[in-house]
Amino acid sequence: MFAFPVLLGDIGGTNARFAVLPAPGEPVQLLPRALTAQTPDPIGAIEIALRSYAGAAPRSAIIAVATRVDAPAIRLTNAQWVIDAQAIGRALHLERVTLVNDYTPVAASVTVLDEAKGDLAPVGTFPPPKHGPRVVLGPGTGLGAGALVPVEDRFAILATEAGHMEFGPTTDEETALWPHLERVGGRVSGEVVLSGPGLFRIARALAAHRRVACPFTIPNDVLAAAREGDGLAKDALSLFARFLGRFAGDLALTFEASGGVFIAGGIAPRMVDILQAGGFREAFDHKAPHEAWAKRVPVYAIVNPEPALLGLAAIVARPQSFVFQSQGWQAT
Repeated sequence: MFAFPVLLGDIGGTNARFAVLPAPGEPVQLLPRALTAQTPDPIGAIEIALRSYAGAAPRSAIIAVATRVDAPAIRLTNAQWVIDAQAIGRALHLERVTLVNDYTPVAASVTVLDEAKGDLAPVGTFPPPKHGPRVVLGPGTGLGAGALVPVEDRFAILATEAGHMEFGPTTDEETALWPHLERVGGRVSGEVVLSGPGLFRIARALAAHRRVACPFTIPNDVLAAAREGDGLAKDALSLFARFLGRFAGDLALTFEASGGVFIAGGIAPRMVDILQAGGFREAFDHKAPHEAWAKRVPVYAIVNPEPALLGLAAIVARPQSFVFQSQGWQAT
């Protein structure tokens, strides 16, 4: 159980988001967002964020972290911060600090997000969702993934490192492109192509394959140029959507996700129209001998801007409803 008020944290490779849940059932109070590059550690970022909070001081914290959570002090995969539960707890005079994988609360959020309220945008056409496992994934600074599995009257949340699985070409076009793709650690994983840096890698690989100069310097350039009609950028986004559909469909098969697949992260909400254009769903459904099954799996883009913080609030308000792995520290 968590002592209220509870500090909620969602720390990724680029952004750190914080909020406070004063009590179960009360609205989440969002705090200013921070960049992980702006302070040397999360304690400084939390202290800055709390300056705008006028309520009672938090008594406990639950923080989602973009890396494998296998110890009470861990380093981010795509940033320099070390998230140390004990150091955070003592610095902020908390009773308890819990650390979870960043896709643990995203998985929990799909129990409270509502298409009718504009939280979700459907990708493709499909029958109503069934009761069953749900998959969440999201391209951002990296590629996160997890699953929400109903077990009797509770949900088991499975955090994964699926983004680091190998990813390869399946068509002649992709095979010709692959020699031009930048490797990371000598590998092409899902995250290498399905992330902000991955979108940039795809654009550069396309440019190299076509023997033209790549005019982009950061991932956002690709998104902006595509909106302006640039052919290279539009083709890069089309490939990105197709790759994302293939990867998402593979995860749906892995977890038998009859309850749906939900796409989060910083990129998907900015390209919902491209995901809905057809290439994503075509790749998602292309799962012979299980195409008929895949076509019935609901897919949604999460367009609510703060699914992780909402998921953390759901967890601390109803801890008996969820089972998940965590690490942490508690005052003695």
